[in-house]
Parts: sequence; C-alpha cells; structure tokens
Amino acid sequence: MLFNVNDQAVYPAHGVGTIRGIETREIAGKRQTFYILKVLDTGMTIMVPTNNARAIGMREVISKDEVETIYDVLRQRDVRIENQTWNRRYREYMGKIKTGSLVEIAKVLRDLSILKNEKPLSFGERKMLDTAKNLLVKEISVALGTSEESVEQKVQSIFREHQSYRQSPAPINAPSQSRAAV
Repeated sequence: MLFNVNDQAVYPAHGVGTIRGIETREIAGKRQTFYILKVLDTGMTIMVPTNNARAIGMREVISKDEVETIYDVLRQRDVRIENQTWNRRYREYMGKIKTGSLVEIAKVLRDLSILKNEKPLSFGERKMLDTAKNLLVKEISVALGTSEESVEQKVQSIFREHQSYRQSPAPINAPSQSRAAV
C-alpha cells in the first residue's frame, strides 16, 4: 500500500486530502480495499481503490525541495500562449489540472495570469484560474507547513515582479485618442 491512515495525499483536480481510513468493502461480489480520503479544501470524502490509486494519479504531497521548482514555473515568462478560442484553451488547461501534477497546475495558473493581463478572461477561465490557484496554494502550504495566506502572498509577489517589467509606461505627452461625433 502506498498510504497509511493520517497520511496526506493529492487527488487529481481535488487537491490535498487526508487518508481517514483504509476499508475493505464488497462491491459487485468482489472484495476491494479503499483509501478513504477527505479533501481538505472541500471536506469531500472520496473512496479510492488502493490497487488503482497510482493509475488515477493519486500521489504524495510535493516535498519542500520541489516548491522552488513550482515557483520557477510561475516566474517563466518566455512562454507562448496559443492564439485559440477560450473553450479550446479551457479544455487544454482542464486536462492539465486533471493530471494532478503541480507543475502542470502551475503552468495553467501562469498562463491564465499572463492572459488576464492581456485581455479579459471568460467566466470559465476565471473559475479555472481560481481553481488552479487554490490547488497550488493549498499544496504548497501543506508542503511547507505554513499558512495559505503566506503562500498566496508569495505567488502574488512573483506575478507582481514579473508584471512590472512587462508593462512599459505610457509615453509622456502622448496624444489622447478621442472619438469623433457621428
């Protein structure tokens, strides 16, 4: 078995949870053992077959050493965001979130944050941005044993420092654009 009772684990697209128990149940005439995972963020309880946990992407919380790698992904700005419709982008990013990989989730958060500075996000993209941020902040805070607020401040500071060098100041005495009356 991969996990024990009271271990913390990550379930794809739901985030960090605690193994509350390991139970054997009979389903369709077969006895199966399950992890009983309670998701920290929502309180949802998920039964995960122990023999299938890895295949569905359940994994350990990242280590403290891996946190800086995640921050490095957020700092990357030399990325190319495909010029595609919002719903195609949404499907692509949802696929990344469903992998459960924090690196992929960080890429979604980074890309949507960059895009948000360039144009308004659709409702679905805004929700996805929030989901990616929540998943990332929760797992890093658990990995570091620190508050979610301090992790969120760190993430915001990464985006602020990179946003400031991307924005050039408006030219001084630039002619204002006015619309002619029709």
